[in-house]
Amino acid sequence: MIQHVALEVREADVPACERFWALLGFDPVVAPGELAQRSAWVQRGGQQIHLLFADAPVALPQGHVAVVVEDYDATLAALRSAGFEPEPRAEYWGSPRCFVRCPAGHRVELMAFGPG
Repeated sequence: MIQHVALEVREADVPACERFWALLGFDPVVAPGELAQRSAWVQRGGQQIHLLFADAPVALPQGHVAVVVEDYDATLAALRSAGFEPEPRAEYWGSPRCFVRCPAGHRVELMAFGPG
């Protein structure tokens, strides 16, 4: 399991990003020490997303974070209600999946379950 991933965001976008990640089951946690001055973290179980403050953040056009969500259909409904439009993709490993962009522009893949 991957423990965390770091994504660049404008510091001003952190509240919107935290609300987005909350829809996927992630809660804000306090970053340790000096990291709290240059990042904001969200966590779900043992997985973390580190939102690194950047004046000119880079969101990769194809690279993405993949997240297995507990209730796929309810998560998509919550995203749509919050103004995000998931883009359905072909099933892999028999799992429904889609892509959505977070407020900072990062691609996030949502899956009903992972491979294996």
